[in-house]
Amino acid sequence: MEQDVPVIIHGADDAAASSKASADGRIPESIREISDSLSDAFSRFRESESYDRLLEGAAETKDYIQKNPGPSLLYALGAGVLLGLILGRRR
Repeated sequence: MEQDVPVIIHGADDAAASSKASADGRIPESIREISDSLSDAFSRFRESESYDRLLEGAAETKDYIQKNPGPSLLYALGAGVLLGLILGRRR
């Protein structure tokens, strides 16, 4: 699955910016290699047992929420408050 995506660089007067992209506006080779690596890793993950367990867990969670909307809402509210308290104290 190879795809050419044009890259638009604003303010191309900067030498560093112009050296990162080729003259024809295509994605630099290093970024293409990273993209290919991530694509391969995701493909391997989708074929793994972990992915199947993740999908099963998502289906079970959806069923639980549909059967128990009240407690699910309270759990989500509690988790939000807890995260808010934890992240709010960093200021």
